Amino acid sequence: MIKPTQAIKAFVENQVAFVIIGGMALRGHGSSYLTQDLDVCYSRERANLKKLAAALAPFNPRPRGFPANLLFVWDEQTLQNGANFTLETSIGDIDLLAEVSGVGIFSNVFDESVTISLYGFEVKVLSIEGLLKAKRAAGRTKDLLVLPELEALREILAESNE
Repeated sequence: MIKPTQAIKAFVENQVAFVIIGGMALRGHGSSYLTQDLDVCYSRERANLKKLAAALAPFNPRPRGFPANLLFVWDEQTLQNGANFTLETSIGDIDLLAEVSGVGIFSNVFDESVTISLYGFEVKVLSIEGLLKAKRAAGRTKDLLVLPELEALREILAESNE
């Protein structure tokens, strides 16, 4: 089970450029969706990779399913050499994505995000419209099942803005 407060605090304190996507973003918009991990889209700029590596280092990140007896080095170079990482950490599972299906790379995701207060931090989360695009593009059963709730949340939001 993820301890999102610790992960978000680490990202914020290290000034990581990130947008929360997936289940935690759904929760941030008022969804009843339960999630076991934290999914973020992150900037691939070199300075941000350094910040991201530093933010997660205290939590001993390793690829999920990676053999425990094999050496894994978590640093800026590792992030530079990959794009998407499904990590297990001492604070729970964290997925890092350089691109979000249906939305695009970090700059597109950032443009599709809104700022909300989550666990006491002002953070960027993918907007309801962005989540709808991403969930439709992913097309997995678990993604398609949240579409009706997301559409209902979009309607509630539209009515409250009228």
